[in-house]
Amino acid sequence: MADSDGEFVADNLSDDDYGDHQVTRGGDDGGAHGSRRGRDGRRRQNRREEAAWETVKRSWEQVGEGEDGRLTVTDFIEAEKRRRLLRDTTPLQRGIIRHLLLVLDMSFAMAAKDYLPNMYRVVMNYSIEFVREYFEQNPISQLGIVGMKDGIAVRISDMSGNPAEHIAKLRQWVDIEPQGNPSLQNALEMCRGALFHAPSHGTREVLIIYGALLSSDPGDIHDTIASLISDRIRVSIVGLAAQVAICSEICSKTNAGDETCYAVAKHDAHCRELMLNVTTPPVTRTREMNNASLLMMGFPSRSIDPKGTSVCACHNKPFREGYACTRCRTKVCRLPAECPACGLTLILSTHLARSYHHLFPLRNWVEVPWSKARSKTCFACLSPFPERRGKGSAVPPSGTIKIKIKGRDGVTGAKDPADDQAPAAPPSKGVSESGRYACQVCGNHFCIDCDVYAHEVVHNCPGCQSDTRAAQAAAGQMDVDGSANGNTQANGDMIVDS
Repeated sequence: MADSDGEFVADNLSDDDYGDHQVTRGGDDGGAHGSRRGRDGRRRQNRREEAAWETVKRSWEQVGEGEDGRLTVTDFIEAEKRRRLLRDTTPLQRGIIRHLLLVLDMSFAMAAKDYLPNMYRVVMNYSIEFVREYFEQNPISQLGIVGMKDGIAVRISDMSGNPAEHIAKLRQWVDIEPQGNPSLQNALEMCRGALFHAPSHGTREVLIIYGALLSSDPGDIHDTIASLISDRIRVSIVGLAAQVAICSEICSKTNAGDETCYAVAKHDAHCRELMLNVTTPPVTRTREMNNASLLMMGFPSRSIDPKGTSVCACHNKPFREGYACTRCRTKVCRLPAECPACGLTLILSTHLARSYHHLFPLRNWVEVPWSKARSKTCFACLSPFPERRGKGSAVPPSGTIKIKIKGRDGVTGAKDPADDQAPAAPPSKGVSESGRYACQVCGNHFCIDCDVYAHEVVHNCPGCQSDTRAAQAAAGQMDVDGSANGNTQANGDMIVDS
């Protein structure tokens, strides 16, 4: 019996029968129009680009299985660590005495919940972490913080080298709700005024954390950009929402055409990474290179007042301990600092040493293949390295012999149970298959944790620092000649006096 209702479909139809059960309206013309609509729909579907969610990396499908049967993500963790470490280590001239202003967006756009609980609180927490890392990497530099809200620029903290003061000021603004519109022009003009008296031997930089898509400016911002270029002020921007044309123009013109100084964060972890990348001093441009000049600094020692407490000249607070200026004997409570009386820069030798690694960075360690994996433990922490499974054996560890199966050609054979397992994930870039990483100078092998610690914290190779080849060579020379014949260096090279 023919269908009396054009929209009636029997309940007992299968999925294949449902595709064949098509009801047309209006005879042949309806069928022609229906076929054309079907062809047009297929063409549009073929031309459709992939959506963002279709290109996501399915990391959960590449998780391997450990020896104990549990899921492991060790390779992905190591790949992420190595990605942060693999950077250009070419020695370049950099400005290690920096003057940086951190500009934070406190407008209504920061109340969005793209980052939980909202972008404002996430950025404030990352800013506190940025201040700590900035002074850890640049102990003899200066920092100031500016905010943008209600169409004006707000001074959060003045330019100083004390990270505790900046962190205390930031924590006072955490509970304040963001409101109003941001103004890039007002913020940049305030930064120009704060950096106007910065000495010529230091850098002048501005880092803007921008979450809005607009800027409420009182005048022409291009005039401000021209002033920034004439004052040699570099501007870097980290966007949180989308790319803004004026932000790209500001960064490109103030950095001699370098467009890498403007980036948009993909997520909160990427935002933190972009902010911490600014802790590395920028490369000195050719046109900014001046003749080498000497900068006078003082290296005071910590002393205790025998009479009790005394007032420091920097904060006007009583302290028992302090540092006396080597020129005028004025007391300051902490270093690095600038003497309030004579203006002499006061630092410790450790501060200068911590800034020195930016000029001569530690070279990247290379991956060690199984053919060269001779070491059993890490040279630094003595943690055991993983051993190679089934090395030199034609029989798999499971004890079964693999027989090639041709599938449907009629040839049968024993099938290895390992063939039923999911294919192994491709090796990640920069991750060693043996879990060993070798220094290119001393040749010692280290684990991934020591690799991260050496490149991000101590900035020295434990193997090179403990190398005794030069001392042994000098001792052997003394045994032969009866006296030493030269000076030795810690890197293993021996300089012989002629």
